[in-house]
Amino acid sequence: MCGIIGYVGKNCDIGQILIEGLKRLEYRGYDSSGIAIVQDGQLVWEKTSGKIAKLEKRLRGIDLAGSLGIAHTRWATHGEPNRVNAHPHFDSAQRLALVHNGIIENYLTLKKSLEAEGHTFITETDTEVLVHLIDRFYKGNALEDAVQQALKMVEGTYGILVISAEEPGKIIGARNGSPVVVGIGEGEYFIASDVAAILKHTRQVIYLEDHQMIVATPDNFTTVTIENEYVEHIVQEVDWDLEMIEKGGFRHFMLKEIHEQPETIRNAMRGRLIHDTGDAKLGGLAMAEKELRDVRRIVLLGCGTSWHAALIGKYMIEDKSRIPVEVEYASEFRYRNPVIENGTICFAISQSGETVDTLAAMREAGKRGAKCMGIVNVVGSTIARESHCGVYIHAGPEIGVASTKAFTSQITVLGLLALLQGRMRNISSAEGQRIIEAMEKLPDQVAEILRTNDEIKGIAEKYAHHNNFLYLGRGANYPVALEGALKLKEISYLHAEGYPAAEMKHGPIALIDENMPVVFICPKDNAYKKILGNISEVKARKGKIIAITNEGNNEVVEMADHVIYIPRNLDFLYPVLAVIPLQLIAYHIAVLRGCNVDQPRNLAKSVTVE
Repeated sequence: MCGIIGYVGKNCDIGQILIEGLKRLEYRGYDSSGIAIVQDGQLVWEKTSGKIAKLEKRLRGIDLAGSLGIAHTRWATHGEPNRVNAHPHFDSAQRLALVHNGIIENYLTLKKSLEAEGHTFITETDTEVLVHLIDRFYKGNALEDAVQQALKMVEGTYGILVISAEEPGKIIGARNGSPVVVGIGEGEYFIASDVAAILKHTRQVIYLEDHQMIVATPDNFTTVTIENEYVEHIVQEVDWDLEMIEKGGFRHFMLKEIHEQPETIRNAMRGRLIHDTGDAKLGGLAMAEKELRDVRRIVLLGCGTSWHAALIGKYMIEDKSRIPVEVEYASEFRYRNPVIENGTICFAISQSGETVDTLAAMREAGKRGAKCMGIVNVVGSTIARESHCGVYIHAGPEIGVASTKAFTSQITVLGLLALLQGRMRNISSAEGQRIIEAMEKLPDQVAEILRTNDEIKGIAEKYAHHNNFLYLGRGANYPVALEGALKLKEISYLHAEGYPAAEMKHGPIALIDENMPVVFICPKDNAYKKILGNISEVKARKGKIIAITNEGNNEVVEMADHVIYIPRNLDFLYPVLAVIPLQLIAYHIAVLRGCNVDQPRNLAKSVTVE
């Protein structure tokens, strides 16, 4: 997820307009930033790695007056977050400038074709390929014609802005899967990925839909489809304040990120499922295909929420591939003289890619002969750079300290890895197709659960005054219990414990009385009948039971004080669904207790010191 903003209108201090807009968008990306404006028939530009304040310093003393320009703040997806890879990107002659939010999935194919025609690339990004593709079709015709022809060849998501030094009174915007909003002023237009960037200047807006494009000049604008069919838009008036818009209308970033999970789960799978053969395609692991085929043992390394994702990954990979998987606390791994045998692959799992314990564990495993791979969110992070190869989860920037969307994206990627390994060894094409169909249901099923937010909030209100909680699950839902307890601890400062449900009677049952809420993760999977017995044991001791189970399960209704339903899916995918209500319970309890949800005490988003 990145932030884009553009302007066309009257001569003014366009640099200030664009920089202020970027500051409003910095929560969408903060790896690098850049700006390009048209002056006297030429592009004047600057860009840099790091935050927008660094770009401001580089712009001091530069004349930024003008009437046409674009700017970008980046969350890297292709290429390290450095100055070269920062947006805007240009054609070889620097007559075109483009900023982009999204992922061009077929960029490598397009790049090879363009290179064969003589195009030279200087960055590692998919975006530079797109601007060169537009250049291919920009031969004396209108800019919008070239953009349309290029976008017809593109596979993937985009929210783009394009300007040309040869057409100094025109800006082009287009979207497919990434938001683009147009602000309408008097003799001027603002185009951005978020209303927050333009609200200071206008409240009159239109929103582009997928496969639509806007052509704007100071005098007017036109909206068309990529196929050049005219589209009429209704102008809307924004009545939100800036802070609310930055959070997408949500009270906290954490709640916004919880509600982003249908899209982030979809992004984690995008372009990675092969329906015809029932396979997964993880391009970042292509260079290690031999090692993946010959692997004898997998070690998953992580801390905190990433460790919980790794535990779920263990169930997934062993079930589908029959390869032994070990899950290690990265913080303990290098201090215990770990055994690394031939044929061992280690996956370092980290949202930030900078977690010091995980990085150190990965380096130790590498020293002992393991092939080390990464599963991270931040492109260009240390783990991404130092691992042999890896997979990005494409969750976008996660601002809330307590991880939510990164967790479900990690599980999704681990599910893809299980499918990949399973198809190499143990499961048929038909079984692979069945798994793909089930995985593709997840985004809509998560959205369905999120629509029960008010009901879940009502349950949270009943238990916000309790100081102790137990979370219980079996199989792959045991790590979900751990994650639910961790979320509650992190943001509400309450004592909560996650346990395998069968272990309850080996100690924790002594804690249960009428004041103890017990959360059971009990979908109708292969352990369902066993967990019903555990629920009976809690009920007999007057514990308060909150059950997470499948729609239509009447057995649990008769036993539990509260039931939260999740849709049906394959057993090994239930963790993705079951954790959503637990995230919401933790969030609402923390808010009711007056806690700082986005920045809980004593915690940092990325742990970079031991």
